[in-house]
Amino acid sequence: MDFGLSQEQEMIVETVRAFVETEIYPHENEVERSGIVPPELGREIQRKCIDLGFYACNFPEEVGGAGLDHVTLTLVERELGRGSLGLTVFFGRPSGILMACEGEQRERYLLPAVRGDKIDALAITEPDAGSDMRGMKCAARRDGGDFVLNGTKHFISHADVADFVIVFAATGEEETPKGIKKKITAFLVDRGTPGFDILKGYDSVSHRGYHNSTLSFTDCRLPEAQVLGEVHRGFDIANQWLYGTRLTVAATCVGRARRVFEMALPYAAERKQFGRPIGANQGVSFKLADMITEIDAAEWLTLAAAWRLDAGLSADRQIASAKLYASEMLARVTDEAIQIYGGMGLMDDLPLARFWRDARVERIWDGTSEIQRHIISRDLLRPLGA
Repeated sequence: MDFGLSQEQEMIVETVRAFVETEIYPHENEVERSGIVPPELGREIQRKCIDLGFYACNFPEEVGGAGLDHVTLTLVERELGRGSLGLTVFFGRPSGILMACEGEQRERYLLPAVRGDKIDALAITEPDAGSDMRGMKCAARRDGGDFVLNGTKHFISHADVADFVIVFAATGEEETPKGIKKKITAFLVDRGTPGFDILKGYDSVSHRGYHNSTLSFTDCRLPEAQVLGEVHRGFDIANQWLYGTRLTVAATCVGRARRVFEMALPYAAERKQFGRPIGANQGVSFKLADMITEIDAAEWLTLAAAWRLDAGLSADRQIASAKLYASEMLARVTDEAIQIYGGMGLMDDLPLARFWRDARVERIWDGTSEIQRHIISRDLLRPLGA
């Protein structure tokens, strides 16, 4: 197996890392303090990303994207993971599910999203339906040639800056081996559509500046032209999209863990207690050894899953393993980094407390650790009939 990066991949990594260090790092403290990304700053980051040629780098070239393969895209996400999510969201990776757009939808949604003219948000989670997507209560009923949408979504990331939202709603029921399950359909809903309101979400300890919103639909009428993909087939395209986002979470966790480690290592070598560097003590040096071993392991799991996608191989279990291990690894690494710094690690003068808080949500969104373990265990046991 060749673990080396191509010359082009090395250049991409260096370019994105330099972008994060020069365009993201300087604004992080203010975003953390205020919890707000000024609109003009978001637009500036977006414009610079477009000028750099990296906007919508997760999309194929035929629609205007950079056409990166999965391994290279994963390397980009790893580097973006070093920066504040509230700021790097403007680097612009629209929802891959927009590739399901057809006909006029391509001109109204797909191509503007790829160009950066419009920003999308994805709406799946509900107050009573998180991991259980088929249990959602937000529903759309047919009324002539239209659908009428009613219900609530919450924890919807960056909907506050979105021009349109991809909403998943129940549109019927079907009998399955596990009982009656809801049929799901995806809809494209523009900001300002009558009956659709974007409300302030919850204040979170994680990723300040990266806001969540609550979406309310009250007799929101949508023509059938707003259906994304096929009616009743939204569950299939959602699952296809979620595997990609889980790989992104794994990659960003690796990037953030490396940034944390790069703070802890020199500190352990320079900080002195009892007349010698604290890193000379096994209580600290062994922590560093465990941290780098876990970071490297998480990175190889993540890149191996991306490689399988590029090779056209099944990667569901491998992506679940990468997301599970990388997100839990980040929690351990940030915690140990704070332990190495001692009380100073919890002070606002350093970003470690932010990394520690940000790490907590990674084990929850885009599929909890428990959901990842379910995917992995079912992949192992199903061939054996269990």
